[in-house]
Amino acid sequence: MLFFLFTCCFSFVFFYKSLAIKPLPPWAHGMRLLSLCFWKDFSFLWLIKLVKSTIFGVISSLLASRVSPRKKNSSVESVEVAWEMSVLDLPDLVLETILEKLPPEGLCRMATVCVSLRERCISDHLWEKHMKNKWSKIVGPSAYREWQLYIAAGQGLAFSNQGKQNSLAGYLTHLWPIVLIRSSFSSGTKKRNFPPVDSLMSWYTALESGKFWFPAQVYNRENGHVGFMLSCYDAELSYDKKTNTFQARYPPHGRRASPTESGITWDRLRAPPVDTSPHDLHESDCLHELKPGNHVEIQWRRNKEFPYGWWYGVVGHLETCDGNPNYCHCHESDTVVLEFNQYNRGSRWRTTNVDRKNHREEGNEADGFYGGIRKLCSNEEISTWKKIWPTEVLE
Repeated sequence: MLFFLFTCCFSFVFFYKSLAIKPLPPWAHGMRLLSLCFWKDFSFLWLIKLVKSTIFGVISSLLASRVSPRKKNSSVESVEVAWEMSVLDLPDLVLETILEKLPPEGLCRMATVCVSLRERCISDHLWEKHMKNKWSKIVGPSAYREWQLYIAAGQGLAFSNQGKQNSLAGYLTHLWPIVLIRSSFSSGTKKRNFPPVDSLMSWYTALESGKFWFPAQVYNRENGHVGFMLSCYDAELSYDKKTNTFQARYPPHGRRASPTESGITWDRLRAPPVDTSPHDLHESDCLHELKPGNHVEIQWRRNKEFPYGWWYGVVGHLETCDGNPNYCHCHESDTVVLEFNQYNRGSRWRTTNVDRKNHREEGNEADGFYGGIRKLCSNEEISTWKKIWPTEVLE
């Protein structure tokens, strides 16, 4: 009953507006949809109050028109002037500034209003900011290459309609006659893919959906298992928007199945710092400049079947050096001492030596294999390692 009354009231309103002196301008339907796109943010009680006030206003204007013809003319003129105002009439700079302030969900809704706004809302320069703010720290070139392969294989089409699904189009069809929304969406149905699969909007939507798995690296894998403390391993990640966490699939260890982990938080993730496969040796380009006190990451794997992980350490002094900076010549030696202070002094994992000039993979089946080295120059990277430092010294 309430729905019938609601529909009849608004049908009466639109029938009255159709009796104006001249027909509504072409953008009128777009303006109706523009206001409707934000109904989700308001309560149903507020909507009822708005309907009630609108009906009383129309009835009042009708009664006033019978008493005073002059008031009728002024009322019609004011209605016509009000309808002539459109958000599309704003200067381009003002409209762009408004769109830049909208969150991703707001841009998706605005893109369903009309063709003109759709073309503006899917532009890459608007979505570049959202990609940078949310995904830049964990999504690197390797993830983007993986996305390009999906597009080339045609799998990116699975995400091309996500923006429309997240809009209010489905909600509106349950409340309003199809004629009111057909004008804004008829042109959109002609295009098969919205947003375009090669746009940043589609790329952002694919990451948000959780259906696209992208490569990244995870600190302290497998929920901080003791065997992986102060390490960072490659994995394929999928985002869970409901929990704001990730699920990881790690590379298989020899004949073992691929380990998985869920509930991974943002602070345990990073984009791969180098473009090197976890099964390949990284070519070290910093060995000649390493000196005691430098922070480094070094590749390490348990055996030849395992993938490499990155382990945190510092450059130490040679046994023949007392550590006095005034007399230290360790940086001139062909041997570089690496220390892993998370292990106690008696542990076989505490230190290892590498050849500064001819370093390749070094190690054995008992102690594992040490691979390429990269020097840490960023305070942010160093502080990240220190934040996940184990509470107890490892054996």
